[in-house]
Amino acid sequence: MFNVAKATIATATLIALAGCVEETGSTAPPGLPMVGSATDVSSFEGARAGQAEGGLRALGYEAVRTQGLTTWWFNRATGACAQIRTADGRYADVTMLSAEDC
Repeated sequence: MFNVAKATIATATLIALAGCVEETGSTAPPGLPMVGSATDVSSFEGARAGQAEGGLRALGYEAVRTQGLTTWWFNRATGACAQIRTADGRYADVTMLSAEDC
């Protein structure tokens, strides 16, 4: 009987905890995607430019303007914008910007 009571308490505790949601909040400024989301390509930093360009296109990004070694990439479906500076054949700096900056 004691084991049945323990099992019942454990089950009730698990059910109660299943409804808990941790609210982490966003630290990204309004209009910017959250780091780690599907619209954040900052993980491309350091990648070979030729290979990473194919990855950007596969994610729905298109190059919308270029100035020197810096290209702005925009994803029309998500509204995400990335400013990418290339150096030595690699993406040296990837910065996520608001859609208005593209």
